[in-house]
Amino acid sequence: MEQRLRELAQEALRALEGANTPEELNHIRVHYLGKKGEVTQVLRGMGALPAEERPRIGQVANEVREQIETALAARNQHVKEAQRSLRLAAETLDVSLPGVRFDLGKLHPLTQVLREIETIFLGLGFQIAEGPEIELDYYNFEALNLPKDHPARDMQDTFFINPEVLLRTHTSPVQVRTMEKTVPHVPVKVICPGRVYRRDDDATHSPMFHQVEGLVVDKQITFADLKGVLATFARQMFGPATRTRLRPSYFPFTEPSAEVDISCFNCQGSGCRVCKGSGWLEILGSGMVHPRVLEMSGYNPEEVTGFAFGMGVERIAMLKYGIDDLRLLFDNDIRFLEQF
Repeated sequence: MEQRLRELAQEALRALEGANTPEELNHIRVHYLGKKGEVTQVLRGMGALPAEERPRIGQVANEVREQIETALAARNQHVKEAQRSLRLAAETLDVSLPGVRFDLGKLHPLTQVLREIETIFLGLGFQIAEGPEIELDYYNFEALNLPKDHPARDMQDTFFINPEVLLRTHTSPVQVRTMEKTVPHVPVKVICPGRVYRRDDDATHSPMFHQVEGLVVDKQITFADLKGVLATFARQMFGPATRTRLRPSYFPFTEPSAEVDISCFNCQGSGCRVCKGSGWLEILGSGMVHPRVLEMSGYNPEEVTGFAFGMGVERIAMLKYGIDDLRLLFDNDIRFLEQF
């Protein structure tokens, strides 16, 4: 029995020398050391041995088993390293090849302009206020001095969901909501950026576009304050040499009202294709907050006054970057967007 055990050890060692895969190693382990393996079968015959020989045969059996297990572990490590070397050789990278270049993304030009507008007004002490895009008729029209029968409603081309709910046509409702939250405290000094919706769709209009509106309410606010804020904004947005001009206009929620022009940055006011020969470019509408609007928001127009203004972000972007078709801003054409 001792001789047979040592023969099995030599057979196992020779078999291990030719094993080159984990599967082959496992097969050898089961064949010699498994429950029905060769070494196990020999040991089952120990019961027929004389009692004095059993300890010696048991010791030989343990030596054989340990010898085979040690050889199995060494061969298994060798096979793993060989397979790893083969895999690394197959996966070798040619570091002389040029790398793959990934283009970095950029902010959309509208986002760039909107952030610049916000930065300017934050620097002037304004805060940012936001509100719902699906708005009540009351906040979009009535609280802004536009009752249901007011003819100025025709200027808005509104998307109605039902008679009392609509897609906001401007961000002015946020101004009303802000005043309702802060009344009777002053000052109120906010800008209201966001998406608005109107039934327009051509080279200079979109059914969805972006606005930034501003509101200041405090004691002794005058038209001169409005002019100073807008002149500062224009110089920071379009350059320090930019001049502003205010023209009388009409808005139901401000009185008096004015359209604001800037001197053409392309020709410095001498007249060109960009300004259509006038030397001026219209950028926004503005005015002193109508007393009726202050009253409906809870403020006493005898005690406080205010001014408001509103601009289209798309128009500012078109003027700033010389874009002649609004639809380019929404076409997602990479050839166009990568210029900014």
